[in-house]
Amino acid sequence: MNRIVAYACLALSMSLVGSYVALSKSLVAALPVFLLAWLRFGIGGAAMLHWLKKPAEEAPMSRQTGRLLFFESFLGNFLFSICMLFGVSMTSAVAAGVIMASIPAAVALMSWMFLRERIGMRVWGAVACAVVGIGLVSLSKSELPAHTANGLEADFISKNAWLGNLLLVGAVLCEAAYAVIGKKLTGVLSPKRITALINLWGFALVTPFGLWMAWSFDFSRVAPSSWLLLLFYSLTASVWTVWLWMTGLKTIPANQAGVFSVMLPVSAAAVGVIVLGETLNPTQIAAFGVALAGVVLATLPGRGPGRPAQAGPPH
Repeated sequence: MNRIVAYACLALSMSLVGSYVALSKSLVAALPVFLLAWLRFGIGGAAMLHWLKKPAEEAPMSRQTGRLLFFESFLGNFLFSICMLFGVSMTSAVAAGVIMASIPAAVALMSWMFLRERIGMRVWGAVACAVVGIGLVSLSKSELPAHTANGLEADFISKNAWLGNLLLVGAVLCEAAYAVIGKKLTGVLSPKRITALINLWGFALVTPFGLWMAWSFDFSRVAPSSWLLLLFYSLTASVWTVWLWMTGLKTIPANQAGVFSVMLPVSAAAVGVIVLGETLNPTQIAAFGVALAGVVLATLPGRGPGRPAQAGPPH
């Protein structure tokens, strides 16, 4: 695949993630988290049933590949969501944003440790831009004033902030593992089949919790607009973003692909400004400029130690 097309797939994947993150606040308010996840995997799975069939040219799946598929879903879908959602509920939005800013660096380190990808100074510079840019975006956000929060809730957050931060660090490690394992899987399976299989595992993992929540939930309370948003969220989160990401990973090293996570906050902010009527301050604009400079730095053609790792599939 052409490298430019692969870069576009990675950027579009993270941009779509940012868009549904920005638009799904009402979904979280309308549906319990585990029920929302169950419906998401179910709708996504129904849309990808024809992707589950093994292509004739694909080799039989080994036990190692089967284990990697399970861990890709368990870490990247199931555990990441739990750590992220519960972590954010226990700590501040600023702390969450700063911790999540370390995803590009975590991906680069894990790709070096487990995939033996060589990382040049240019890619490390891109990672640094990504981390600084996302961190500045988070620090520039104003926290909700303390007097507007419920006293018990504020007390809960202050006492459990350390646990929330620890859960968010876990979410960062899960996301980095998702990128690294995904790179290994693209060497043996097609992006479409990877997408369908990890969604199937995600559905199986969350089904007990989803059924438990659905048993007592009043579905009549959900507005028609929320059902439409759920359809968009399910297809985007389970189908399009994963397929685009795996398609890009087939060509691009994991350490370089991790830099594209900066597109998530950029696109979320764009949706906030264009759709939700929010505004950006000068610090946020500058921060996005730094983050996007990292993407440009990572994708510029050049010769160096970081490029040979792109030649073939991971070991």
